[in-house]
Amino acid sequence: MSSDLSSNDSSKPPSAAGSTEAWRAEKGRKAVYLDYAATTPVDPRVAQKMSACLLVEGNFGNPASHSHVYGWQADEAVEEARTQVAALLNADPREIVWTSGATESDNLALKGVADNATRRHIVTSAIEHKAVLDTCEYLAQKGFEITYLEPGRDGIIAPEQVAEALRTDTLIVSIMHANNEIGVVNDIAAIAQVCRDAGVLIHTDAAQSAGKVPIDVQTMPLDMISLSAHKIYGPKGMGALYVRREPPVKLSPLIHGGGHERGMRSGTLATHQIVGMGEASAILTRDMVGENERILGLRQRLWSHLLQIPGVSMNGSESQRLPGLLNVGFAGVDGETLLLALDDVALSSGSACTSASVEPSYVLRAIGVPEILAHASLRFTVGRYTTQDDVDYVATRVAQVVQTLRDRPAALGG
Repeated sequence: MSSDLSSNDSSKPPSAAGSTEAWRAEKGRKAVYLDYAATTPVDPRVAQKMSACLLVEGNFGNPASHSHVYGWQADEAVEEARTQVAALLNADPREIVWTSGATESDNLALKGVADNATRRHIVTSAIEHKAVLDTCEYLAQKGFEITYLEPGRDGIIAPEQVAEALRTDTLIVSIMHANNEIGVVNDIAAIAQVCRDAGVLIHTDAAQSAGKVPIDVQTMPLDMISLSAHKIYGPKGMGALYVRREPPVKLSPLIHGGGHERGMRSGTLATHQIVGMGEASAILTRDMVGENERILGLRQRLWSHLLQIPGVSMNGSESQRLPGLLNVGFAGVDGETLLLALDDVALSSGSACTSASVEPSYVLRAIGVPEILAHASLRFTVGRYTTQDDVDYVATRVAQVVQTLRDRPAALGG
């Protein structure tokens, strides 16, 4: 990578160039944030609800302290939040188990049903989140056989693929609802029906889809659903696992000590975090349709701009995807160089959970994207606080930088 992309250190991230404030002053504007798939900012309405559960004047009690009013109030707040999260899925509040995030939820779902199971076969896909893939690898070391379904070029796992992979000893199928890197959305309702008809458990990681795509457990026979608060404008470190009550799912806990959450997840409940996830869910339950229409319009506007750049391609299905996510390949440009040069735009070259890797995205490779183009692909995600001006600015900046890099082969090490 050439060092002559910028005349000074302003091409470096704030941690390298100095304080964030100094970087912003030098650049003349705040960086545009288009990395909502990595994390969302906490909605001010959510933060306000959370702050009321922290200080001595507020609702700071332990929800498990049932001998005084402070504990009762905290418990009431927790149960109200449970109802709010359940409403996002049209579920029974008793089917919501609090966790620290979708990663723990994925682990609890898979390890929890695998514990003492007689069936020893698991079906998943090659492009699941690492929280599922690494858990499956762990279970393989414990004697389970794992079938990894390969997606098509569109990134979709078809219900027919799942049906063909099922065996008499299949314990559970774990297929994500929406992919975190390319944004494609699987027909999880049809996949769930395939599993229900075969008497096989079905789990889906819905961290990216909850609040963006309707999920109704009354019509979708899903057994377990992983959720994450920080993908829906709630706090980091908070999540939930939906566990169906009828027919019941037998689930062993990962964490022991007190039997909280109906024995499925022990530990003192973080009232403020839970209340935050509840409020974030309530906002989306109310505003999801209108919000996602606006976000879809911004995503389409961004894509129409990017299409004007020669050698641009979309990775994954164009029609069957989340409203706010694009994964775009830029032929003839190194993705990391492009990402660094776009120092006033917050983007990603893949999942935030695999950002330490210099290898091309395993998701892009699995859907047949050539390695050189996989290295030249970026993920754009618009969200609640994205404006039309943001989208137009980013598109202009990307076009400028791509052209500059293509005109200067030395910048690519050539």
